[in-house]
Amino acid sequence: MTRLNLNKILLWALFGLCVIWLVIPFTIAILWSLVDPSQPWTPDHLLPPSMSFYRWGYLWAHSSLKIAMFNSYMLAPSVAIVTLTLAMPTAYALGRINFPGKEVVKLLVLLPLVVPGFVTAIFFTAILFQLGLNAWRFGAILFAHSILFLPYAIRIMSVSFETVRQDHIDAARDLGASTFERWKVAYIPALKPGIMATLLIVFIYSIEEFAIAFIVGSPNFTTIPTLLFTNLGANFIRPNAAVISLILVVPNVILMLFLERLLRSANPALSSGKG
Repeated sequence: MTRLNLNKILLWALFGLCVIWLVIPFTIAILWSLVDPSQPWTPDHLLPPSMSFYRWGYLWAHSSLKIAMFNSYMLAPSVAIVTLTLAMPTAYALGRINFPGKEVVKLLVLLPLVVPGFVTAIFFTAILFQLGLNAWRFGAILFAHSILFLPYAIRIMSVSFETVRQDHIDAARDLGASTFERWKVAYIPALKPGIMATLLIVFIYSIEEFAIAFIVGSPNFTTIPTLLFTNLGANFIRPNAAVISLILVVPNVILMLFLERLLRSANPALSSGKG
């Protein structure tokens, strides 16, 4: 078997996995979201007997979907900005400063990611109640999400800081650039892909997070994931859940494709210019 044939086989195998992993679940979700309530989709039918946009209109008019979308799309960008801001000092230290135990610190920064989401949610709930922040649901969830996703931001930005070329910084300083000007011409161009990646990844994680939003926000603060799990709960209204899941997932898929294109087209090591 030639290398060309092997590459073709592997390519088709990858395509098949993508179909199984993405296309089939999305197709089923779309079909369930279009099931007309007058004729349920039973196992003896390959496709729904009758399809309409009734579920979409019904949820928009008779559920808390509008409020949930407003809350989610207000919360997620705020979390992304706050998390990036909090991560910058630590990321700079890990990316630009050499000190004893640096690799150990990098590992410790990532350790919170191994803790289950509900354990973290319960832990943060107790802290927020002790601090008296639970009354302001939006602020409490914003704080909890920012701390929860901080390891992702620190890791991405520390790698971005490592790619900033020292000769660009030195050249800007030799030409008389101030600290702000050195950041503008040497740091910021190299950090742009990392900043965009951090904002998008934290945005996606925040908008999909359920445990903290449910425990801290219930019953007054509704997000798209909490509304989704409500429809997957005791009543298990599958068509409604399919509509909400598509509203939740499709924008995130588009953002991830944009992120992949951004990171593939950018070369952080070469993006900064001399001052």
